[in-house]
Amino acid sequence: MIESEIFKALADPTRRALFERLVDDEMTVSELRAGTPVSQPAVSQHLAVLRGAGLVSERRVGRNAFYRAAPEGLSPLLSWIERYRTFWPDRIERLKTVLKEMDQ
Repeated sequence: MIESEIFKALADPTRRALFERLVDDEMTVSELRAGTPVSQPAVSQHLAVLRGAGLVSERRVGRNAFYRAAPEGLSPLLSWIERYRTFWPDRIERLKTVLKEMDQ
């Protein structure tokens, strides 16, 4: 999966909330919609985006569809973040040095 698709899918707060609710439990669209102001068609559209990004899986039982977060879909992001991991400690050390110099 391309990182940009994952970032795009998670950029929307509603999709992030749906993903987070699906991490612990499998749910139907109706269950996901309960207690939210989001319409059933909108939930379905958000789930389609999350599925397209590889972040949600679907299991069908008869006419019912059950959705669950697919955390392994986040692995491309971990690879992307890892490329920049060494960047931050060096920058933070430089910032500490600058701040110390400003205090003197």
